[in-house]
Amino acid sequence: GDWDFWADWKDRRLWVTVYTIVMITFPAAVQAVLWERLRLPWGGTVCVLGILFGEWVNRYFNFWMWTYFPINFVFPTAAVHMAIFLDVVLMLSGSFLFTAVIGGLGWGLLMYPGNWPIIAPLHVPVEYNGMLMSFADIQGYHYVRTGTPEYIRMVEKGTL
Repeated sequence: GDWDFWADWKDRRLWVTVYTIVMITFPAAVQAVLWERLRLPWGGTVCVLGILFGEWVNRYFNFWMWTYFPINFVFPTAAVHMAIFLDVVLMLSGSFLFTAVIGGLGWGLLMYPGNWPIIAPLHVPVEYNGMLMSFADIQGYHYVRTGTPEYIRMVEKGTL
């Protein structure tokens, strides 16, 4: 969704929670099929690599070539390290239950620290027209998106 598209939303509360919950379903399903039928412990990683390839194609052709958004503003979330952890837990334990509990916990906990080196430069505080904001927020104001739900920013402040 939108929390994975825009770099100015990648430090928000909803990106960290919504992305991890929604994204784990696809690698877990592929992992379960490959483990049950072929005993191959790398289903999650293969699935995430395929999704990541599709996302890069989408971001390049739709956001860069069609609408001219900078690619560092719409890059996809890195999830390969999370999928490797999920596969390693399944390979070492051989249990779907243990993988669901420990692997799912690791999946959620590894998402933010694994992506922090990528998004950290965009969240440097900058003074812009007398206001203190991040570099990603300045990008968000200069590259206006049609239908941007600005109420999200108010919801995150808890003003409702």
